[in-house]
Amino acid sequence: MKIYTKKGDKGKTSLCCGEKVSKNSPRVEAYGNIDELSSYIGLAISLNRSSKIKKVLENIQHDLAALGAHAATASPKMQDVLPKFPASKITKLEKTIDEFDKKLPTLKRFVLPGGTKEACVLHVARTVCRRAERSCVSLSEKEKIFENIIPYLNRLSDLLFVLARTANKGKDIFA
Repeated sequence: MKIYTKKGDKGKTSLCCGEKVSKNSPRVEAYGNIDELSSYIGLAISLNRSSKIKKVLENIQHDLAALGAHAATASPKMQDVLPKFPASKITKLEKTIDEFDKKLPTLKRFVLPGGTKEACVLHVARTVCRRAERSCVSLSEKEKIFENIIPYLNRLSDLLFVLARTANKGKDIFA
């Protein structure tokens, strides 16, 4: 099977439900940003030395694959065949944030993105996550989207911030 289909050469693509949309539609923008986020998380995995952080990030990549599938469909009927994504995944992120954050010094100033390569890539992933969240919010103002996407992305950006601080071993660069 060839990787190229030539079906998108005129600026259209198909959603999971088969509906054809423009490649610049808000839905394509949303799931494209989630895909980009997953790619940066993959880069963070490749650079990270902590097996604990790697495991957290690998689980997040699986979550993002499921969220991307949910973002890529406009059909409520498709929700039943897509991967399950319960709200407990959001709670799990919160617990992970608390677990890592309790080992860090209390923040007293704004942190500038920087430090180790691992931390820098996690900061980039955090900003891409915020963009993905904004594009999902924009989409939700026009169309119905899966309810757990926005809260998950919101919590994930917080986790990525905490992981970046962890990768810097508590030596934050302050504004």
